[in-house]
Amino acid sequence: MKFKRGDKIEVVDLGVGFVESFYDGNIMSRVGKKTYIVQFSALLEADQSGFLREFVTTDKIRPKPADFVVTDFVLGQKVDVFANDGWWVCRIASKIGETEYLVHFEPPFQVCPVDYNHGAQTPNKTSYLK
Repeated sequence: MKFKRGDKIEVVDLGVGFVESFYDGNIMSRVGKKTYIVQFSALLEADQSGFLREFVTTDKIRPKPADFVVTDFVLGQKVDVFANDGWWVCRIASKIGETEYLVHFEPPFQVCPVDYNHGAQTPNKTSYLK
């Protein structure tokens, strides 16, 4: 897939402890046949001087999905939850309130509550849950 300057994208992190987490960013420029400079929207440089920029290959980039609304989930449904500046793959474990669900992160296999008013989405689709 080809991208152009300014495209809003998501970058997958496959590092230990970050498997299948996605981070929002923008394409800054193309530097090779399959390599781009990406500027992240929430991740900062180590010295906090600005937003992190990295060289990223196309196999780790996907277009940012369109926004849409979801108001209910089913037990076991796969969703992405926004936490720690990125989107993480989870499954719905149970409903614990009017707008709160208990989710199971896949990996690192933690369970935590998520209020769908504050950032959850179905896989590969931004679907803020309200």
